[in-house]
Amino acid sequence: MTATIPILIHTYLFTLGAVLGSFFNVVGLRVPEGQSIVHPRSACPNCHHTLTPKELIPIFSFMFQRGACSNCRKRISPIYPFMELVTALLFAAAPLVIGWSPELLVAFTLVSLCSIIIVSDVRYMIIPDNVLLFFLPLFVAERVFIPLDPWWDPLAGLLLGAFIPFVIILASRGGMGAGDMKLLGVLGIALGWKLVLLAFFLSTLYGTAAGLAGMAFGKVKKGKPFPFGPFIVLGALTAYFYGEILIHWYVSSFFVL
Repeated sequence: MTATIPILIHTYLFTLGAVLGSFFNVVGLRVPEGQSIVHPRSACPNCHHTLTPKELIPIFSFMFQRGACSNCRKRISPIYPFMELVTALLFAAAPLVIGWSPELLVAFTLVSLCSIIIVSDVRYMIIPDNVLLFFLPLFVAERVFIPLDPWWDPLAGLLLGAFIPFVIILASRGGMGAGDMKLLGVLGIALGWKLVLLAFFLSTLYGTAAGLAGMAFGKVKKGKPFPFGPFIVLGALTAYFYGEILIHWYVSSFFVL
């Protein structure tokens, strides 16, 4: 009986993450358009068929409907089930990495922000200020009650996370967007200065690799902008969950006295 409790807890977290991931899809798609996240009800963007409860089951509705609207058979974007699944997996896996501690609240908040940003930036190439302004006080409050060591680390993370992109924007005259700068600043509160530096480095690495691969396959044109938010998100999540391990590995591998 005792052995089944962790399974039930992780199953619950997976389900919660999938449901929230579905909601985050709505937020990421509607907020940049200035639309309400409550009304109207979700509908097919092609035929405007209002989705029924069985068509709103995270992940599984996409599978049951074979990736198409049940009414007009227009293909459904795979980003919806993808984000539901990713959010669900991250919610379920977070305790395995972080442990059962108050820090889990920060982890869930971080995953939530990242899920919304991916959807909005991929769809519109916009990182909404309203979303960042919602999560900013949440991270501040969490770091007051779940502090980093030293206590000023979140403040340093905020300043450094925003400063580096700001310098790049000035130097490149638009090589990065202001939304990327604000996002890294907000993420810096959760990560602290060391991990936000690592997050920026990793996001640049991921973005460069994806850009080169995209150009090799003809999906990305040289000089044409593409959304960088998802790579910042990927870098931030990697740094948050595995940053200390990566930093320790790097220092021990290249700075052995």
